[in-house]
Amino acid sequence: MPKALGVKVIAKNKKAYHNYFIEDKYEAGIELFGTEVKSIRLGSVNFKDSFCTVKDGELFIHGMHISPYEKGNIFNRDPMRTRRMLMHKREIRHLYDKVRMDGMAIIPLSIYLKDSLVKVEIGLAKGKKLYDKRDSIAKRDAGREIDRAMKTRY
Repeated sequence: MPKALGVKVIAKNKKAYHNYFIEDKYEAGIELFGTEVKSIRLGSVNFKDSFCTVKDGELFIHGMHISPYEKGNIFNRDPMRTRRMLMHKREIRHLYDKVRMDGMAIIPLSIYLKDSLVKVEIGLAKGKKLYDKRDSIAKRDAGREIDRAMKTRY
């Protein structure tokens, strides 16, 4: 079977952009079992409240829910299990140093298929305060008002 080329976005974590300032973005693979891959291809994944941690030089994702594959019977795994992320050691070390020193978090931003492989885009994030969230909402609303005014004018 030939490999599918290109990028197909499965899910995005829009709440991450609302709750955090995203400093850097990284691409990581994820260690999955066969039925989990099939379930992700169907789009049954939820990672709204998930986060990543570094333990013993390895990167793990917590709180990501992959629904059991309907036809998977005994091969289905726990939907909320901790999964290992696949990155280079120097990148993991760099992330760990930033999280430990600067008080940042590692947050998954999107899950996508890249050349038929499941990839996760993770971001090095710093939490927003309530007034930061209000400011970003005000900027977004102002942009919408400007777009509406330009649209009705011409």
